[in-house]
Amino acid sequence: MSGTESLRRFTDRVVELAAELAGPEFPSGDQADAEQLEHLIDQVVAWLGWEVFHADPARPAFHRHNDLLTQWGGPNADNVYRHARVEPGRRYRITGHMHSCSQFLLAVRKGFMHNEVWGTVETLSASDLGLGPDDRVDITLGGPPVDGAHVPLPDGAVMVSIREYYDDWLPAEPATFVIECLDDVGPAPAVTEVELAERLDRAFGQVSDSLWYWTRYLNDQRAQRTVNRFGEGIQVAKGLAQARYSFLFWDLAPDEAIVVECDVPDAPYWGFQLYRMGTFELVDPVGRCTSRNHRQTQVSADGRLRLVLAPVDVGAANWLDTAGRPEGLCTLRWFWPRTDASPETDATVVKIDAVAEALPGDTPMVTADQRAAELAARRAHLAWRFRT
Repeated sequence: MSGTESLRRFTDRVVELAAELAGPEFPSGDQADAEQLEHLIDQVVAWLGWEVFHADPARPAFHRHNDLLTQWGGPNADNVYRHARVEPGRRYRITGHMHSCSQFLLAVRKGFMHNEVWGTVETLSASDLGLGPDDRVDITLGGPPVDGAHVPLPDGAVMVSIREYYDDWLPAEPATFVIECLDDVGPAPAVTEVELAERLDRAFGQVSDSLWYWTRYLNDQRAQRTVNRFGEGIQVAKGLAQARYSFLFWDLAPDEAIVVECDVPDAPYWGFQLYRMGTFELVDPVGRCTSRNHRQTQVSADGRLRLVLAPVDVGAANWLDTAGRPEGLCTLRWFWPRTDASPETDATVVKIDAVAEALPGDTPMVTADQRAAELAARRAHLAWRFRT
């Protein structure tokens, strides 16, 4: 198959996949249809980059996923995600600078969650190494252990991932990381038509598998739960042992809101985030307040958390903007838990004009000017975090 034929095969399959988005498993309605097609396009961008240009574990470079443009699988609004190809038997070195990054979690993995073979086999965090903002990073991977930070590459490992955490959302330099293979591999050979065809086939497989996996994941998770209520905390099998999640699928009329009352999670990192159904992308993280972590959420005088999910700003400091979407997902995540117990969480649907009555009198409130300043600060931080 020639290079032109393999490219035509890829594009034809993408067009066929686009037609499948009109099926019953995907959202319906004009806006949802357009968003689903947009999501398909950003999946094409993401997975072409990964499979075509980041295919060689002998010459790795970090590929950024889940930024403001290419999202999949419910990304954490506080993270930058990077992935690089690796393979057992080779030696690698990761160096970098934390800058304003508060934490990172390095994971050696067998694949992405939507792949047939996947799972996390090794992890290492910045806090494990005693690192924090402005510190230097130097980690070796694979081969025999050496002095300093070292992570093995077990059989089956195909990638190393780094999740960077940004708690304060400051307009400041984000972390930088580079990876190099320490083996003498020489210059990269020119890609052949056979290799290009194989890479394009793998890229389409990633696009299709990702779309179908996460849509079914959302549909299945919703079917297991009562809408407008948080479910029990879960830990993803084969995922990160440090991660816990609880899901609330909202279904609201235009004049309704949800008041959430919650224990403060017993963990150093936690947050609430809103997602779109069908695509599992964040609800507009740039133009709206659709996520709040432990540094962005005010605790009430009685030690409880109270948040309001609503399509309009009701003045509560801990407002999460649903952007007028009648349906969506609110995820509570808490990482590095100090206990196995999940935080007790209540959620009550109320009319928007009755939100104030549903909140204690000492609930933290903000003015319109304070909200505008908050939004401006969020935009400034994201511009820095995802700068090119």
